[in-house]
Amino acid sequence: MRGYFAIGAEGISKPMNLGSLIRSAHAFGASFFFAVQPAFNAREVKQSDTSDAAKHLPLYTFGSVEELMLPRGCALVGIELTEDAVELPSFFHPQAAAYVLGPERGSLSAAMQARCDHLVKIPTKFCINVGTAGAIVMYDRMISLGRFARRPVNPRAAPHPLPEHVQGAQKIRRKKA
Repeated sequence: MRGYFAIGAEGISKPMNLGSLIRSAHAFGASFFFAVQPAFNAREVKQSDTSDAAKHLPLYTFGSVEELMLPRGCALVGIELTEDAVELPSFFHPQAAAYVLGPERGSLSAAMQARCDHLVKIPTKFCINVGTAGAIVMYDRMISLGRFARRPVNPRAAPHPLPEHVQGAQKIRRKKA
């Protein structure tokens, strides 16, 4: 897959949810994890982060939405169940993206929603667990941007094999005088 992604949360307070989200980020190959105004005990996070993700991907914490810094060209994608948000199955993931989820028992702040380049919702009847929502978003990114064989039209059929990758002829570039 080309590009990169990060995932984070605003106002997250439950250490088990945070640990689950960080562990999923590590499993799906996130480039970094971030938290805005977090309120958690780092020791308790380790109980659900069994992959010890903090040793494998950078974790950035920011005291406010205004302090949040992302790499140049990185789109901020808010995951929020709002009327005007794009449904996740119809969303085209940016090549460089940072996904942010809201706190437990709450929503992304108005300041965070205003800062987002895109708002996306998971088409569910009601809000789901932060760790679960993050995993769904990362999985959707992987299947929509990854290189996978096409699904068969029948559940009993075998998946179509991926076509062989074909490289073009060698290109020799010379500096123009």
